[in-house]
Amino acid sequence: MQIVQCNKEQLEIVRDLAYKIWPDTYGEILSKEQLSYMLGNFYAIPSLEKQFNDGHVFLLVEEEGDFLGFAAYEVNCKEKGKTKLHKIYVLPDTQGKGIGKILLNEVKSRAKEANNDYLFLNVNKYNKALYFYEKQGFEKIADEVIDIGNGYVMDDYIMGIEI
Repeated sequence: MQIVQCNKEQLEIVRDLAYKIWPDTYGEILSKEQLSYMLGNFYAIPSLEKQFNDGHVFLLVEEEGDFLGFAAYEVNCKEKGKTKLHKIYVLPDTQGKGIGKILLNEVKSRAKEANNDYLFLNVNKYNKALYFYEKQGFEKIADEVIDIGNGYVMDDYIMGIEI
């Protein structure tokens, strides 16, 4: 298993993984309409390219030619010294095998290399991943409701950890 930094041409892999992962991750939390809306907005290639150009670094987990998950992070996000984990997802049938932890540790390592000492993220308040983050030492630091348009919101916790 290896982690590779994604180039622009590989953003289609990120999109395809999101379309496989999100229905399982959010199917019980979001309506089908909101799920479709969010995937269409956040994971359309032009949107991913904009994120890439805005400084988001995408990582892919690859094993024997198969891609099992991805993460995206941004160093010095909002302020110097803080890294934001924007995305971290692994295929449903690979969850519980340590792949998310491997990705998270890679992001932590890269954040430290960039002289960042704090990692933060947003997580849906009803997402099972909340327990994963708490187990990794993240703490809830705030609630945030983000209007994403079309009458939809993201109802999240902001979580953080010193690294």
